[in-house]
Amino acid sequence: MKKKWVAVALWGLAACSTAAQPAKQPAPDDTVATVGTTAITLSQVDERALRRPVGAFGNARLGQALYLARLAALDDLVGNELMDQEATKRGVERAQLVETEIASLVTTPTDADINTWYQANPARVQGATLDQVRVPIRNMLIEERMDVAREKFLVTLKARTPVSISLEPPRQKVADAGHASKGPDTAPIVMVEFSDYQCPFCQRANPTVEQVLKTYGDKIRFVYRHYPLANHPDARPAAEAAACAQEQDKFWPYHDQLFANVSRLSAQDLKDHASAAGLDSVQFASCVDSRRFKSRVDADVAEAEEAGVTGTPAFFINGRPLEGAQPFEAFQRIIDEELERK
Repeated sequence: MKKKWVAVALWGLAACSTAAQPAKQPAPDDTVATVGTTAITLSQVDERALRRPVGAFGNARLGQALYLARLAALDDLVGNELMDQEATKRGVERAQLVETEIASLVTTPTDADINTWYQANPARVQGATLDQVRVPIRNMLIEERMDVAREKFLVTLKARTPVSISLEPPRQKVADAGHASKGPDTAPIVMVEFSDYQCPFCQRANPTVEQVLKTYGDKIRFVYRHYPLANHPDARPAAEAAACAQEQDKFWPYHDQLFANVSRLSAQDLKDHASAAGLDSVQFASCVDSRRFKSRVDADVAEAEEAGVTGTPAFFINGRPLEGAQPFEAFQRIIDEELERK
């Protein structure tokens, strides 16, 4: 599972924050995981984690990159400990266990497999001929298949041996009071999104957000905040218009109108959407024309930038960052981990 954590990437005022207190910094001798009765300390994790290249974590901020490096290292250490314990039970060396339960199940890539990968990844081969990269592709495919087989075997070992992970993720304070929200105030999960109505990735993420809310119901409260990007000229007026809709308690119908009509965000379009969403058109027009909520959008942008947001959509789940139009499983992983902590 060396590659699993590389794909995961990457706020505030104190009022009603998703993380009211900063996380306790662990000491080197603190236990961050147990495998059966065997403890794994932070110093053991950092011995591996701090050797990982910075570039492996994309644009993640320092704290998040360190956490991801530690998580990847911990994944390796837990896996190795599980296999060592199983090898001891069987009275064999770990290498023999790996050969029996993992390597022997991995099929060698065929020429067709190699050719298929080569045709599907022209950018990665950078103009090289198939003959020039045949061996590296074969080795890479074998490594990927070994990783899959190893993970399947570890799943069976974890079913028989209790594994506990207590590595605390980095959290960022994000104010949520006074902003448009769905869900109960007492929900154990608070998910804050900074978004832009002209951003195609935000539009792509919108159905996933709805899936998350439907899946977790009263266990989650969703808070929407504005981060109109400078290169999206219609995003700022749309954000201010949405704030005007919130003034009439019609934020969500108007929000849905905007995302359903991303190519129609002109000044007149914004007023037309208000009528479709059931707002008082005269009151709405006065609010929009006077830019009544410019300062509110400014405050959202300032807080987002203070938190390190550089693009949209940007999510914080109980203060844990998640950037971009991620699949449902990325949200599910963090939310389930947070629920387990409650």
